[in-house]
Amino acid sequence: MLRPLKSSRRRLAILVLLAVITMSNASALKQETLKAWDDYLRTVNLRLDRSLSTGDPFLWIEEKASQGQRVRQGEILISPVGVSGLQKVHDGLIHDWIGAVFIPSVRMDEVFTVLHDYKRYKDFYKPTIIESRLLVRTGEDYQFSMLGLKTVFFETIVLEGQFESHCSLLDGRRRYCISYSTRVQEIKDYGQPSQYKLPMGEGHGYIWRLYSLTKFEERDGGVYIELEAIALSRDISALFRWLTTPVVERISRDSMSTILRRTREAVRSNIATCDRKDLRTCNLQGNPSL
Repeated sequence: MLRPLKSSRRRLAILVLLAVITMSNASALKQETLKAWDDYLRTVNLRLDRSLSTGDPFLWIEEKASQGQRVRQGEILISPVGVSGLQKVHDGLIHDWIGAVFIPSVRMDEVFTVLHDYKRYKDFYKPTIIESRLLVRTGEDYQFSMLGLKTVFFETIVLEGQFESHCSLLDGRRRYCISYSTRVQEIKDYGQPSQYKLPMGEGHGYIWRLYSLTKFEERDGGVYIELEAIALSRDISALFRWLTTPVVERISRDSMSTILRRTREAVRSNIATCDRKDLRTCNLQGNPSL
């Protein structure tokens, strides 16, 4: 019985190695893939417009009473959008996940103080974010940049991205923000004298584009945050898709959970810091003056 088991493990290890080698090869973003991405985002925006105009529940967790209760009790709830959170498109994959967290005993402006403190993202979300900064702010429209790393299939990739974020106020207790990448470039040999940026659309292709829709609602003595994160990546060979898809799904779920958990921790930490100081030094519309 042991010999067949060892043989099966050996074959699985070989398949994993082949999948890693295949995914490590360079890839290029195709126009057909980019068009599929734009079409997908169009449906996401239409879904948002429809929900806001028809009076549907504002938050995803409101679709089931048990979901709201679990989040209110402290659980971070994560779910794929669609069957698996993955949609195959021409030479690419669209990853779509949604998650929710509740931060008790805070106000909306205290949450936004942290979320718009872009220069401290490298502190809030380390080690994933290496560097971050605000570029331009016009009202509730923001442009910012981030340098981050992503580990996929035992390989660490460093990416530099530029983003725009647009926030809308629905009423005194509900807001939403749409953020998206305007540029994503892979950096080869990061940290070495020979490091350089690859042209947009070239590289490993683990992340070609990013888009997020974040909703906020202040009630029940705190603030609910609901994040739908969507990413475009290269396709996975059909030969290895059955093997790598569970890994990709686990990475997506873990990444979403980490973002929401660290956001909650950052908000709580920021409030605690302000409480230890004269409250007049904490600007609730910007960054705390420490």
